[in-house]
Amino acid sequence: MAMTDNQKTFGHNDDSVAVIIGSGAGGGTLANELAQQGIDVVVLEAGPLHTRSDFQADEWASFSQLSWLDKRTTSGSFRLARDFPGLPAWIVKSVGGTTVHWAGASLRFQPHEFRALSEYGAVEDANLLDWPLTYDDLAPYYDNAENRMGVTRTHDIKGLPGNNNFKVMYAGAQKLGYSCNTGHMAINSDTRDGRPACQQRGFCFQGCKVGAKWSTLYTELPAAIATGHMELRPQSQVLQIEHDDSGKVTAVVYVDAEGNRQRQKARLVAVAGNSIETPRLLLNSATSRFPDGLANGSGLVGRHYMRHMTGSVYATFDEPVHMYRGTTMAGIVSDESHHDPSRGFVGGYEMETLSLGLPFMAAFLDPGAWGKRFAGALDQYDHMAGMWLVGEDMPRATNRITLNGEVKDQHGLPVANVHYDDHPNDVAMSEHAYRRGAELYRAVGARDVYEVPPYPSTHNLGTCRMSARPEDGVCDAYGRSHEIPNLFISDGSQFTTSAAENPTLTIVALAIRQAEHIGMLMSEGAV
Repeated sequence: MAMTDNQKTFGHNDDSVAVIIGSGAGGGTLANELAQQGIDVVVLEAGPLHTRSDFQADEWASFSQLSWLDKRTTSGSFRLARDFPGLPAWIVKSVGGTTVHWAGASLRFQPHEFRALSEYGAVEDANLLDWPLTYDDLAPYYDNAENRMGVTRTHDIKGLPGNNNFKVMYAGAQKLGYSCNTGHMAINSDTRDGRPACQQRGFCFQGCKVGAKWSTLYTELPAAIATGHMELRPQSQVLQIEHDDSGKVTAVVYVDAEGNRQRQKARLVAVAGNSIETPRLLLNSATSRFPDGLANGSGLVGRHYMRHMTGSVYATFDEPVHMYRGTTMAGIVSDESHHDPSRGFVGGYEMETLSLGLPFMAAFLDPGAWGKRFAGALDQYDHMAGMWLVGEDMPRATNRITLNGEVKDQHGLPVANVHYDDHPNDVAMSEHAYRRGAELYRAVGARDVYEVPPYPSTHNLGTCRMSARPEDGVCDAYGRSHEIPNLFISDGSQFTTSAAENPTLTIVALAIRQAEHIGMLMSEGAV
């Protein structure tokens, strides 16, 4: 039986429902939280419903099955504009969103990262801003999120076992004086919440067939449906958000699975379409009242796009490693995640084990490369260990999502153009991170070391950022639009700065907090 069978349905003219656009970490969590309060919710998800039995242990087949492959364009000097001009982001178009594909790393932001402007000072050619909330404001919601997601090494949940990729990183970390463990991962280390422990299959990016990894697909969304207060509509691509004469949003226009245009009335709308599609939708919803797009009185919708400083280091060894066996992200070193400007940059970065299958390794190791060194690396694939570098990148008004009026999607709407230029701080951080990653592997006898450029980003942040003052951002500390009182931003778009850590745990914590606030507003009749 499909998850959507026997669910309660709501009429298109029912203007009492909360409409949530997107079913990933933000949208899926928000839907469940609201439904648990007895609030009626309609979730519109652009992608189809895939189940665990559908997932494929095949990188290319899975990529085609799950990825968001709609047209996009790129500009700017960043490496992806050259290597992957039509694919700036590696995210999911499927029920559950990118929680289907993510590796599970669940790290809290650090207190200083909520105060980036105050802590780092003004950085030239960047637009740093303090968040309108503090670590202490979010801490209880982090507790809630970690507990519901089953994050290892929190709430007395034991860690995952270490695979060979982890063991290599751990040995190198010891040599450099770093600490290293198998991480805070939202992957069951024991049976929990009716889901089994991790079987160490190694296909985390392709969807977890056993359900050990937390995903809204089989946690939040089924729980929400079970309340009788949530309807999930897969293959429902939202085209536009409508509003009334007072400026409040009133309905969402979408194309359903049969290709028919539908209009769902709404009491409130929460947009959780990832940081590329969320601003695109707001911009494509422009009207005579909001000529620059919804919630864009500040002119900042789409601006301050962040994708994290990223890169990878792979190294080969005399003995086989078989890095692809076990969890994809098997260990984390956080020793460089602090703020220490003596290193030549502000903010910090994480070092996280990562493995790619042979097809992706061939595509991502050095896009377009050929010859002896490239072939030699692939020849040593089973002797290879790898890590991903992820750090705080600088928000810049010029790094932005805009509409490309010259390229239209399958529904005739302008596609998103992703413009990004690396800030000098990002470059300095990446050089430091590559150097330290290489040193870690050389400390334990690496033969060859490969510095691998960024992949299409799974971390897309900041295009509708939170701010205390309306002129500095798009939404307030609860993700509520400054300009439209019943329009909410419910994904990573609302991040004021990127911090060094993987964003999913923070997106979930913010969604729990937002749902509590929406419940209060609704009870007061404020939305």
